[in-house]
Amino acid sequence: MGKARSRRDSNLRRQLAYIAARMMAEDGIADFAAAKWKAARQAGLEDAKLLPDNQEIEAALREYQGLYQSDEHPARLRRLREIAVKVMRDFSEFRPALVGSVLSGTAGEHSDVNLQLFTDDPKSLTLFLLNRRYRFEEGSRRARRGEQRDEVPRFRLEVEGTAVTLTVLGRDDERAAPSRPRGAAEPQRARLAEVEALLGR
Repeated sequence: MGKARSRRDSNLRRQLAYIAARMMAEDGIADFAAAKWKAARQAGLEDAKLLPDNQEIEAALREYQGLYQSDEHPARLRRLREIAVKVMRDFSEFRPALVGSVLSGTAGEHSDVNLQLFTDDPKSLTLFLLNRRYRFEEGSRRARRGEQRDEVPRFRLEVEGTAVTLTVLGRDDERAAPSRPRGAAEPQRARLAEVEALLGR
């Protein structure tokens, strides 16, 4: 009985991971948590213990893209990485690092290019954007910094028809290793040279 239940629970987690992955690939849901909870509601599941973790969803997403988006996905990912390189070169004084799905290789049709910038003077970035005549939206987001979560500046702009999100962190954050949320895939940051290497430059 216990083994049967364990197998049933494992199958349910895989099913939910696949539903969440499909939503991320096809519907533009970018957040793992949002995708898994939407998948759970669709399946009528209320037991949070049976939810797949981010690594399971990411594995399902890679499988889904390999099966159903194998023709268009490599070209789309390359274009997003090329845009990342362009923006990283332009914002080089803020020591940009690529993070998220464009780096991990799971970016979809609706994915943003997500960059972290490092400065102790966020106003200097605002001036930079204004001087370069970027059209942008300014806001904030919660980010984990050490043992706590703080509001940090975030800028959204469009480059060649693609949304680019810039999260502004301090110099101390640059030295700290990115935090790893429970159940999340291994966090990564890539500098310009590393992204160029992904493109074979």
